[in-house]
Amino acid sequence: MAGPSNPKSLADRTRLVLGGRKPADQFGFVNTPIYRGSTVLYPTYDELKARRQPYVYGTRGTPTTRALEEAWADISGAAGAVLVPSGLAAIVVALQACLKAGDHMLVTDSVYRPTREYSNTILKRFGVETTYYDPVIGAGIADLMRPNTKVVFTEAPGSQSFEMQDIPAIAEVAHARDAIVVMDNTWATPLYFPPHERGVDIAIEAGTKYLGGHSDLLMGMVTANERCWKMLRDTYDLMAIVPGPEDCFLALRGLRTMKLRLDEAGRQGRAMADWLAARPEVKTVLHPAMPHHPGHDIWKRDFKGASGLFSVILHPVSEQQLAAFLDGLELFGMGYSWGGYESLVVPFDCSPYRSVTTWNPGGTALRFQIGLEDVADLQADLAAGFERMKASV
Repeated sequence: MAGPSNPKSLADRTRLVLGGRKPADQFGFVNTPIYRGSTVLYPTYDELKARRQPYVYGTRGTPTTRALEEAWADISGAAGAVLVPSGLAAIVVALQACLKAGDHMLVTDSVYRPTREYSNTILKRFGVETTYYDPVIGAGIADLMRPNTKVVFTEAPGSQSFEMQDIPAIAEVAHARDAIVVMDNTWATPLYFPPHERGVDIAIEAGTKYLGGHSDLLMGMVTANERCWKMLRDTYDLMAIVPGPEDCFLALRGLRTMKLRLDEAGRQGRAMADWLAARPEVKTVLHPAMPHHPGHDIWKRDFKGASGLFSVILHPVSEQQLAAFLDGLELFGMGYSWGGYESLVVPFDCSPYRSVTTWNPGGTALRFQIGLEDVADLQADLAAGFERMKASV
């Protein structure tokens, strides 16, 4: 198996199957094996002195980690990728690579809550100032830029509340002022939003979600374009925040079927969103692929698909009614994270962690992760929950 002569011309699902694989280097076995170890031996003093070999120490990579790094960089359209033990670790490494004392950072007000907490505590302690901005500001972000603004942090759609950001417009403004655009791209993955094609310098994804796909893996990935790759890799090597080889092996296995699972989750998610939108208990559905969504035009222009995660706003109900709805569900689990094969639901309230926008949806907010169960079964489970809700008045 010589491999394709022009892999860039292949479809994403084909590239995911091929990426990072070198069967000839492992005696013909299809999957890269798990390489465990810290010490790497050198055959001669000259090579030890020059560190002239592909692998030099466990924290600098192994064939297992290299396979995943190469595959993820390829599918992301990046100059390179690094791997870390969680999505939050990916955020930390990305920001540590870009910021120093005295710098200023702009962060979308709809950001993943731990990103906000990290910015408001550790980065603040290190002398970095953070200003939050309205996620729908677009090119208007120019009014918030300062001479010391080094990073514009984006996330689209917004965590839980699903506001869409005009990433190309923000990137154009940021780059004109020599700032770095960082994006949390976990919802769409590079398959549905190619970040570096859209102007993002450093992209973050939680491989815990759709890359792992089975709710048994913690993983984060950070990719960078040519402009930022060296600073990212240098920071990563100094911090040595590395995932275990077994996790990298599981992530590589998930990579091969990621496109199929993501596409199916997207189809199922849209079917469930349409069904929920027609329910009398539902005030609105927050799903960027639906035409009524305020950011639908941006989604249609910039995104190639939608994952299985979205939110709904119910008409106001009591805590007792909400508990009756949630506690009796048989197919929807209540738990954080998402991107696995199973469906989940959690109530949420963004209002305590907004600072420049107001979260007042006028009803109870629920976030749904739609898995791979049969849609009719999922609808029946929720329908029974709505009946319990009504009976619990």
